[in-house]
Amino acid sequence: MQLELENYQEQSSASWPAEGRCILAQFDEQSVVVYQAYRPSIGRFAAEHQYFGGDFSLGRMTWVKPNFLWMMYRSSWGRSEGQEVVLAVRVRRDAFNHILESAIHSSFAPSVYPSSEVWKRAVKTSEVRLQWDPDHGPNGEELTRRAIQLGLRGSVAANYARDWILDIKDVSDLVAEQRQHVESGALDRLWTPRERVYPVSDQTVAKRLQLDYGREAGAS
Repeated sequence: MQLELENYQEQSSASWPAEGRCILAQFDEQSVVVYQAYRPSIGRFAAEHQYFGGDFSLGRMTWVKPNFLWMMYRSSWGRSEGQEVVLAVRVRRDAFNHILESAIHSSFAPSVYPSSEVWKRAVKTSEVRLQWDPDHGPNGEELTRRAIQLGLRGSVAANYARDWILDIKDVSDLVAEQRQHVESGALDRLWTPRERVYPVSDQTVAKRLQLDYGREAGAS
């Protein structure tokens, strides 16, 4: 997999919403790229074997992030302990859509669930957690735009770890290279993965996700 890169300033000003909830991702007709960061024993195993195994545990929830800069914020550009190896994981697009369809908010959303009891029951039965967090810029500054992260467990995590993956790439060198431009303040030289608002055609799913952008016309 070769990530498509684009100048950060150009795409952030021309293609990304300034606020609201949206799924920013690199995608094509067949796949979607998500990011994870692990300690070397897990990250290098995954990149070498093209699946998650070794020290990777299916006994705990694993979180995926389609937004590169949110992953950079979370991992301090690959410098946080236990997150030194940053992976770009290309997964099947139908699998990513299945994850979105299965996602339940990690906290009660009154506009989505008729009661907290209904939400609690959904949390217990769902294998995917949905969380909207403030997005962040290259320097870690908090933005008004919200970024999505998705927690996987059970059979969904197991399928993700092996069956749904098309490619895994260790992008730690790219992260280190681009981090230098951030540290020097040269954001005009910063290149990040090309990302656009991911379209969700199922209106029922789009409404439950509380999307402000990316609601495509389609069957509900």
